[in-house]
This record gives sequence, C-alpha cells and structure tokens, in this order.
Amino acid sequence: MKDNGRVRVDPRSDQKNYEVLSRVADLIVQHGTLPELIHQTARSLEQVAAFQYLCLSLYDPAKNCLRLHLWEGEGVPLVPLEVALEDTPSGVVWLTQEPLLLSDLIADDRFRVLDSMRERGYRSYALVPLTSAQRQIGVMGIASRTRNAYTQSDVRLLQSVGELVAASLEAVQTRESLEAEKEALRAMVEMNRNLASSMDVRHLVPTAFASVSKIVPHDFAGLCVFDPELKAMRNVALGSPEHGQIVAPGAAVPVEQSPAGRAYAEGKAKLFHRAEIAAIDSSFSRHVLEQGIESLLCLPLRNAHEIIGVLNVGTRRAEAFSDLERKLLQEIAGQIAVSLENARAYREIEQLRDRLEEEKQYLQEQIEAELHFEDVIGVSPLLKRVLSQARTVAPSGATVLILGETGTGKELIARAIHRMSGGKDKNFIKLNCAAIPTGLLESELFGHEKGAFTGAISQKVGRMELADKGTLPLDEVGDIPLELQPKLLRVLQDQEFERLGSTRTLRVDVRLLAATNRDLSKLVAEGRFRSDLFYRLNVFPIRLPALRDRTGDIPLLVRYFVQKLSQRMDKHIETIPNATMAALSRWKWPGNVRELENFLERCVILSEGPVLRVPMGELEPELSPTEKSDDSLHTAEREHILRVLRECGGILAGPRGAALKLGLKRTTLQSKMRKLRIDREDYLDPARLTVSKIPK
Repeated sequence: MKDNGRVRVDPRSDQKNYEVLSRVADLIVQHGTLPELIHQTARSLEQVAAFQYLCLSLYDPAKNCLRLHLWEGEGVPLVPLEVALEDTPSGVVWLTQEPLLLSDLIADDRFRVLDSMRERGYRSYALVPLTSAQRQIGVMGIASRTRNAYTQSDVRLLQSVGELVAASLEAVQTRESLEAEKEALRAMVEMNRNLASSMDVRHLVPTAFASVSKIVPHDFAGLCVFDPELKAMRNVALGSPEHGQIVAPGAAVPVEQSPAGRAYAEGKAKLFHRAEIAAIDSSFSRHVLEQGIESLLCLPLRNAHEIIGVLNVGTRRAEAFSDLERKLLQEIAGQIAVSLENARAYREIEQLRDRLEEEKQYLQEQIEAELHFEDVIGVSPLLKRVLSQARTVAPSGATVLILGETGTGKELIARAIHRMSGGKDKNFIKLNCAAIPTGLLESELFGHEKGAFTGAISQKVGRMELADKGTLPLDEVGDIPLELQPKLLRVLQDQEFERLGSTRTLRVDVRLLAATNRDLSKLVAEGRFRSDLFYRLNVFPIRLPALRDRTGDIPLLVRYFVQKLSQRMDKHIETIPNATMAALSRWKWPGNVRELENFLERCVILSEGPVLRVPMGELEPELSPTEKSDDSLHTAEREHILRVLRECGGILAGPRGAALKLGLKRTTLQSKMRKLRIDREDYLDPARLTVSKIPK
C-alpha cells in the first residue's frame, strides 16, 4: 500500500514480501563491482520503500573505521567518506548489530555528524547491519525527507534486504581480493623471473624497482646499506626518475637520524607516518617531509646470515600500504635480498676467474696454513717404510693409491708426495669424494656449463681443470658412484673429459693421488667398484699403519700436539706424568692420529697448571664381570709386589732381595713384573722419575 508517497509492504502479506525479496535478490546478484552493487541495491530498494539517500558503510579493519559510500540519485557521483565508530549512527549499528530508526532528525540531535544531512533536508533515517554468515561487513542506511517515513515493519523488511546485500558485498570483496592477489602473484612471478635472469647489479636494481611499481603504487623507492665506519645508512640506488630523488645516491645519514636506520637496527619492517617521521627530528627527516612524503615503509633486506640493507618505499598518501601491500613488499624485499646476494656471489666468481692463478696460489697457501701439522711425526720402522715408498714414487709422476684407516694421515702423505715431486710448485687441489652429495660430485670434479641443470646460473670450473699441471688428491675414492667411475677412468687413461652440459673435450695434465679407508678389491668383487679403474689406481699402493701398530711413536706425537695446542691456547704445559704417557701409549686409538689429537686438545683445555691433565677414566676399557674380577686380583698382586720392592729398596735377588721375601725365583719375579707392567719408576722414590719433559 502507499502512504505519503512511499511504497509500504503489509507485514501480514508473507507471499507479497517473498515476491518483493525475490525481485530484490534477482537485481542484486546482477552486478560485478561495488558501484554496480550500490546502483542495483538502490533500484531494488525502490520497490520496498521511498528514499532519496542510500548509504553503504563498509568496515575497514586496517583503520578500524567505516568507509561510507553515499548515493543520492542516478547521475550523482558516489561520494566515499570515512567515519569513526564512536558517536555515529553507523558505528552504533556496527557495534550493537541492532537496527536503528531515527524518525525525526530535527528533534533527535544525538549525532552531530548528521548535521549535513539535516541541512540537505533529510528527516528520517533507518539503518540495519550488514552481516553475512562469516563476518560483519558493514551497515546499510536509507533516508527520506519526510518525517516518520519508516515503521518497524519497514525496518524488518530492510533487514531482509540487508542480508542479501551483505552476501553480495561479501562476494564482491572476495572477488576483488582474489583479483588483487592474482595480479600481485602475476607481478611477483614476473619480478622473480626478471631478477633471476639478472646477475649484474646495474641491471638488477632498476628491474627490482620496476617490479615494485607494478605491484605497489608509490612515489619514492630506494636502497641503502649500513656503513660500519660511519655508523650510517648509505644510499646506494634510487628508483626511476619519475619517482623523485629524496636523497642523492651515495649520501650517508646517521642511523639514529634515518627511518631506514631504525628498521636496520631493530631488524624488522617499520611503517613511518608523517608524525613519526617528524619525531625523528633530523635534517634528513625534515627534507623527506618537505618532499611531501606522508608514509614511508622501510623493509630490511635479510639473507641467510645478516641484514645487507634496507628497501625504502614512500608515498605522498597519508593512509598507505594495506596489509596485502605490506605482505607483498616483504616478499619483494626477500627476493631482492636473495638477488643481491646472488649478484654479489656472481661478481666474486667473475673476479676469481679474472685472477685465477693468483687465487689458486692464495688458496693453496690458505690450505697449508690450516693443516694440523706439516711434517710426519714418528720414527717407527713401519712409518719409515711408508716414507721411503713416498720418496721413491714422488718423482715418477705415477698414480698412487694411499690405503689406511681413517685418521692415519693419508692426506699428509699425499701432500708429502706432492712436495717431493717435480710439480711441487704447481696446484694441489684436493677433493673428498665422500663429503659431496652424489648428484653434485660430477659437477664439483669436472665442472659444468651455465644451464646444465636447475640452479646452474653460471659456468663452473671443476677441480680436475683447476689441478691442471698439478696434483689432484681424491680422498675416499671408494665412495665414487659407479656411473661416474668411467669418466674418471677416461681421465686417467687419456687425460681428457667434458664438463657437465658441454660437448667440448678438455685436456688436462693431472697427477692423481687416490686415498681410501675401504677395501677396494672387496668392492670390486661385490660389483660396487670397476675393476679396470681399480687396476688403474693401484699402480703404486702405499698402506699406512694404524697408530696401534706403531705405539712407539705415540710419545712423540703426544709431545708434539701438546706443545702446538698449548701455544695456540696460550697455556704453559711443561710436563706430562709418566703414568699418563703410559696410559696414552696403551690405548688402542681406533680413530688413530686424528683421535689422539682431538683427545689431547680436550686435555689441554682441561689443564690449568704446568702439568697435563688427562681424564684417565676415558682410557680404561670396559671389562666384563669376569675380567673385572681378574683385574682386581692383578691389582692386589701388583700392589703386594710393589710394597715388597719398596721395602727392599728395589733389590730383586740375594738375601735382602724381594724375590726371597715373596718366595719366588728371581726370574719368576721379573716375569710377573713384566706381566703386571711394573717399572723401576713405580717402586723407586716417587720424587725421582714422575714426569716427562716436553721439549722446548
């Protein structure tokens, strides 16, 4: 029915209400954008109530306010406004989620914000919440220039329409969000592709800034790095000229006077608005404000180890950088950091290539400086035989196969052979085949071309090529996979190979020194190592003895390591107790010389005074119950013999000798003393021989 020029739906007519809402729903769903939805909503509401003013207030979580979209008739532009939640009718409806009916705006002056509506002649105002099943979306209101234009029945029907509008608004927002994310993702993919293809910083930075422009609108962008000498942020690059020049390239700003410095110091992204920029109170911040920058987002560029710089993005808009834009800029900053790190690495590789010979020499000196020791320590016959074999084969240039347990010094013997050979001044490029993943071993050994596989962004020179005219020791050669062994065999036979991903044959003149702690002949029998490669490597085998087989060298090694480690740790260890040396000599040392050195390093750390302190309990083997019982008997017998020897002053035979008191023959007593490891130092005056001096 009609009343005072408006359409009024009888609330008792459910069928009629259903028909009206169906027509409203049909109209509302036929939209694509927010402006279209507002116009369709206005057309739909004309079937329900008379109004001259429509307001859709959408909640903005970033600012915690309502963004108003006003409609006052066809042909009148939509006017977006922002209002607070407090002291506004839309805010009241949003907070309470209850409809609000203002029948007379002249008489009801609770909301001063409605003065502009009163001035334009509006007298009635009805508002309902827009809430979907998932979230609160906003508020919808209609206004009329007639007092008491709407009843509670109109409000209820308006609520039904509001439910349809809320569902449509949710669809609009979801679609717009998906479209924005889709465009951002497309731009990110393009940026990643462009950054990955550029290894030159001169091209990389403009590419990065161009990507930022496509993804997030801005008025200024720049990169700066920390200068440790000046303790300042130094600007290194700017965006394109149309974005303006806030600070000249190369200029340095103290950390505390720069927004970027604050972000760098705290290690996290920071958004500075105009008031926060002004609060820094520096000439730089004042200059930024003079250029009209209202919002400045500073994002640290972090690689795997450190922060290498800061990406600064500024705009002349006061309310800028939504949550999505911040997230995208964070992703961009991360990609720029990776690209800058890759560019730096690529630049270093180029420099290494330009100075290959000098760098080889430098690396060789570095390797020698980091060795545990340069000379072979020991005088045992087994070790002398090894050194004799090394001296014999060194000048020949033949391939050598160095065999021995882990920690016996295979690399040391390989280096000794190199130093004694005619190519001692050439390169010594070592490679541990077990320390490199199988998939990378071929590239590490023979090199690869750019694009040979995923991640091969540049050409790589392999160890084989670096060792040309020199020596290539291959440690743990038994771990080389079967599919790679023919290529190594070809190098041994023909001295030629191809890089991974290349068809060009390279020739080298390399002497190979292979080392392994595995039984290659057994691997050949099991089909895990090529027999032809084994025979080619086994030209001159040298087998290193285990430390347990040359126990006479242990005291020399102990003194050598203690002296070296003491000097390194600035300690003054001068003596090693004989009992300690005897225990070190008795231990089997399954890890050989390497285990001995590591154990002595711990001992030097524990030693506080001039005497070496050794945790003796670690040198005692675990015994079974029977062995422990036997050990106790041996200990008791040993202590009894020692006590008698001390009472006799160390005399073994004769009427005052220990043998007579013990009821034993002299030869039997001597046999027991050897068995129980009783030395003269054990029963003579303890003050006489208790320590072993370390040579200066």
